[in-house]
Amino acid sequence: MLNRRSFLKKSAVVTAGAMLLPAFLKAYQNDWKGKTEFKDKRLIILQLTGGNDGLNTLVPFEDDIYYQKRPRLAIPKQELIKLDELQGWNPAMQPLQTLWEEGECLILNAVGYPDPDRSHFRSMDIWQTGSAANEFWSKGWLGRYLEELPQTKPYTAIELDNQLSLALKGDKMAALAVNNPKQFKRQLNSPIIQALLEQQHAAEHEQLAYLYQTLGETESSANYLMEKAQLYTSSGDYPKTGFGKDLKQMAELIAAGCETQIYYASLTGFDTHANQKNKQAQLLGQYAQAVAALRQELRKAGEWENTLIMTFSEFGRRLAENGSGGSDHGTANNLYLMGGGLKKAGIYNAPASLSQLDQGDLIYDIDFRRVYQAILSDWLQGDAQAVLGRSLPKLDIF
Repeated sequence: MLNRRSFLKKSAVVTAGAMLLPAFLKAYQNDWKGKTEFKDKRLIILQLTGGNDGLNTLVPFEDDIYYQKRPRLAIPKQELIKLDELQGWNPAMQPLQTLWEEGECLILNAVGYPDPDRSHFRSMDIWQTGSAANEFWSKGWLGRYLEELPQTKPYTAIELDNQLSLALKGDKMAALAVNNPKQFKRQLNSPIIQALLEQQHAAEHEQLAYLYQTLGETESSANYLMEKAQLYTSSGDYPKTGFGKDLKQMAELIAAGCETQIYYASLTGFDTHANQKNKQAQLLGQYAQAVAALRQELRKAGEWENTLIMTFSEFGRRLAENGSGGSDHGTANNLYLMGGGLKKAGIYNAPASLSQLDQGDLIYDIDFRRVYQAILSDWLQGDAQAVLGRSLPKLDIF
């Protein structure tokens, strides 16, 4: 039995340890019970943080209102990569032109939700949880999906970051936030964590045993990821940036056979209230180069057909430019789906009207949760209604 003095002593160690645990351990508190069979469909979520300007990413070049409302921001028609008779890509997206031409990209226009919120934090919460604007949920849409699986491993879902996004959180966190898989194991070698691991077999109290179990399972995941990360070295032409590094690490893990079903990464800096044209072009160029390199490596590894990339931002920007060479928080935006296994490609629906606005903002056409529903049910073969808590009109995109 664990006497009072021993319990208090060990509890103090646990408390101290919990305070010093890395973020990836604080995020993960999952009951991991054995091995689960890896599903062959993989999902990569790329988040453009800050509110990417969709109108200057996919430009409605045949609409004169675009040029009237953006005398400084508008991109000349002759500079665009024309995708159809109405819209064309920002020239910074050129690295993805081959992907487009080979039918591996589906673009959805005017994606949003009712009663939109222009706050970065609130709108991101709505997107990451899959809630309505008047609902406040503490679990992410992917976290809830993971909890619906019969069994998960800590590395079933990985975010390439130091902190886990709300999208991947559940009651029992089933995802890992890992900034560098090759260094993940080293983060577990701190004296406090090793001391806790050495005591795990002697734990008799339920709370201590649970902590030791979590530590042990996370150490096992660290060993697994380090082992996989060393099996394949990428030779792709990724940008020399944090985002480029993240996608390069994804490619290495996937090509090495890592049984991770969901990957998540973010590219920040899209809150372009001033000097937008050059800033956004640099960011879009970085994004396009990284995705093009990832595609090339996954094709080479025979994994591109099983991979779906979804790119989103928490909102778009207002139609009219502001007085600082930028644009302000808006609402509806483009959403991108890319992969070798798409059954539909091209531009899914008409661009948002620039003549019929809601107080200067674009009016949404497609509820983003319909996209989630399609991904969950038709791509991941999950129970979308259980995850989203509702049934929405079907999007026939897979």
